[in-house]
Formats: sequence, C-alpha cells, structure tokens
Amino acid sequence: MRYIIFLASLLFIISCGDKKTSNEKFYLDSSGTINNVSVVVDNQLWAGSVGEAIRTVLAKPIYGLPQEEPTFTINQIPPAVFSGFVTKNRTVLKIEMNNNKAGIGVSKDVYAKPQKVIVVSGKTKQDIIDLIAKNETKIIETFKNEEIAERQRQMAKSPHKFKSIQEKLGVNIKFQSVYRIAKETDNFFWIRKDITTGTTNLMIYELPFDAIKRNDSVVNQIIKIRDSIGKVYIEGPVENSYMTTQNAYTPFHSEIVLNNKPTLETKGVWNVKNAFMGGPFINYAIEDKMNKRWVIVEGFAFAPSVGKRNYMLELEAIIKSIKLN
Repeated sequence: MRYIIFLASLLFIISCGDKKTSNEKFYLDSSGTINNVSVVVDNQLWAGSVGEAIRTVLAKPIYGLPQEEPTFTINQIPPAVFSGFVTKNRTVLKIEMNNNKAGIGVSKDVYAKPQKVIVVSGKTKQDIIDLIAKNETKIIETFKNEEIAERQRQMAKSPHKFKSIQEKLGVNIKFQSVYRIAKETDNFFWIRKDITTGTTNLMIYELPFDAIKRNDSVVNQIIKIRDSIGKVYIEGPVENSYMTTQNAYTPFHSEIVLNNKPTLETKGVWNVKNAFMGGPFINYAIEDKMNKRWVIVEGFAFAPSVGKRNYMLELEAIIKSIKLN
C-alpha cells in the first residue's frame, strides 16, 4: 500500500512538472553573422524613400576606420517570405504600414534567442522616415549592443587563463585563449591575436590620477599619452619605428560610463613611424577614483587590405567586459 501511495505521489509531481514546462516558450538559437541586420520591408518601400532612410542609418560609414565600411550589413526580406528559419536572425528591423498610431518598439527574443527586434510602424511613408531619423542613435545602439553581447558569449566558450593581469593591475577582463601576452611589465600589458592578414591587439595599463586633467585639451592629452606608450612599448618592424597616432584623422571623442565608472572614449587611426603600417584604434581611459588612478584599455587592429569593422567590434566587446577591483 505504501508503494502504491509513493508511486501515485511521484506521478503527480511529474505531471505537475510537465504542466509547468509545457507553458514555457521554446526558443531556437538565433543565427546570423556579426553586424548583419535583417530588414523586413516591402520591396516597393525598400526601393523608395523608406529604403533610403533605412540605409542612411544602418549602412552609414563607421567613423575611425581607414577605409569606408558600413555600420551594418543589410539583408532585405519581403514580409511574405519572413517565416521559419528566416526569422531567426539575431537582429531584425521590421517596417509596418498600418492605420494605427505611428511608433517604434523594441522587443527581445521574439522568434529566437538571443534576439532584438525593432518594429517601426506608421500611417504614411513620411511617418516611418521621420521615426527612423529621430531614433537613429537608439536603433544603432540596440543592434550594436546585441552584437557586442553575442561576441562576448562566443569568446566566453574559450576563456584565457592569464592571472597576472588581475594580480598586477587589479583588472578582470575577458578574452579568448587564442590571444597571447606579447609584452608584460608591472603596470603594462600588450596582448595579441594572429589573424589571417595581421593581428588584433590590446594594451592595458594604468596611470596616476593626475596624468589626465578634464579640460578642453583632454583629447590632446590622451593622444600624447598613447604616443608616448607606443614609442616605449610598441616597436615597429624596422629600427627606430614605433606606433603613433595618424595626424591626418581627427580623433572621435566622447564620455561614457563603463563598469559604473566615468570613461573617456577616443577613436582614431594609428600608424608606425618610419614604416608603412597602420589601422584603427579605440581607446578607453577609465577613471578609477577609489584607487587614485586611470586604467587605460586600448584595442587596435592591423589587417591590411581587408575590412576591419568586425575586428574592432571584437576588441570593443573585450574592453567592455572589464571589471575593476
């Protein structure tokens, strides 16, 4: 009798568990290459002013790259064929013409996981064009943040095991085990990864808190610092050659929050003095008041004759994984 009661109780528990899981939505894994956006829009709209507005935002050139490259690669899909596997792209922009109120919405994991879907709807073409232009920053940041998160997820599958960065700088930063430490001192690290046509690189180091002063010359201060670091630590292929900043390109500068700390972001182009080498860089100066210092993390790529957009996204994804003690 006790066995029958136990068996009945077990079956009841299992059936309750089945009922609970049956209500949960099952998501297929999202797909798509990095920086590729599916745009679901009618062919006629795509060929006209609405399509032009979309391309102006999603395909605008990225500032700071030596060659012109679009922010995203676009794959246009007519609504009639947007079903099944086609819906599983990680980033989707949908354009809807209807008689309801015009608006823009962002949804998470609609057809797959992880995924971001932005829907822009309006009564007229002009409604949609205006919404796309007005929300340009929001659209780009939503998709870019999703791509950074995806690259971080991919790299987490094969994490590095270097302990000296944490021990010497009090910094936890995540990157793949394929990266190697090319140069290391008590307060400086040069980390590299070989790619098909060159290398991707990271520099991590610290400076005294008074090394950077917040004033009108802050960009010049950062460039001067990175040039001095390049001269000491990043040697070129021939004698008396070293990394410096390309003066022909005006650096892009902004202030962001990274790891809950005020951070100075600078993008530009580097080259090697006395050698024909160069490429893009992205530099973050993190204000660490608690430890009375600045932590500098920079990514730069050397990839001649090929696109550098995705390499720089990977470096940005690594940098934005940083945690300071």
